[in-house]
Amino acid sequence: MEITITGRHTEVPDRFRRHIEDKLSKVSQLDSRVGRCDVVISHESNPRQSKAAERVEITCRARRTVFRAEASADEPYAALDMAMARLLERMRRKNDKRRVHRGRQRPLSVAEATAGLPTDLDVEEPSAIRPDAAKVGGDEDCPVHLREKVHHTHPMSVDEALSQMELVGHDFYLYHDADTDKASVIYRRRGWSYGVIHLDVDDSPARSRDEESA
Repeated sequence: MEITITGRHTEVPDRFRRHIEDKLSKVSQLDSRVGRCDVVISHESNPRQSKAAERVEITCRARRTVFRAEASADEPYAALDMAMARLLERMRRKNDKRRVHRGRQRPLSVAEATAGLPTDLDVEEPSAIRPDAAKVGGDEDCPVHLREKVHHTHPMSVDEALSQMELVGHDFYLYHDADTDKASVIYRRRGWSYGVIHLDVDDSPARSRDEESA
C-alpha cells in the first residue's frame, strides 16, 4: 500500500511519519483492496484556533471506493487518533453492509437499517476558514473565501452515490447519475431521510430582467 504524507504550513517530523505509517497498517487489514493512502497535516497559526490548530486529513482509495476522514485537535497525535477512529469506523460499516435479495425477501432500506443508530454521530463544529482557501477574485481584502476541488468520478446509481457519501463522511455528494445522465447531488435531510437534486441544463441564452419585462 502506497502512503503519501504532506505537510501544509508545517513540517512533519520523521518520527510522526513513522507513527502515521504504523497507524495506517490497520487499513489493509480491513480492506486489502486499498492501494493508496494520502495524509495531509495542516497547522493553523491563528492563536484563537489553538484548540484545533493541528488538522489531519486521511484519504484512502480502493478501486472505485474512497474512504475519507479528518479531525482537528490541539496537537497532531490526538488529531491523528481521532481521524483514524473515524476512518476505521467507516471502513467497518462498509464491510458489515450486506444486501440479501432472495425470493420475496428485499434488501433493507437505509432508514430501516439505521433506525437503531443515534442521529448525532461524527458531527464536527464549524472550523475557521482554512489558510489555503483562495480569495474570491484574488482580492486579499475580500472576506469571502473560495476553495476549488476537482472531483473524479464515474456514472453511478443513487444507491452507490449514497454509499460513497457515507464513506467520505459528508452531508452531500456530487455525482453523475447513470439513469438520468445528469450531474446530480445527493444530500442528507433530517433524521435518516435523503434527497437528490438533478441538474437540468438549459442551453438557451440567459435573458436579463429588463428583457423579460419588455
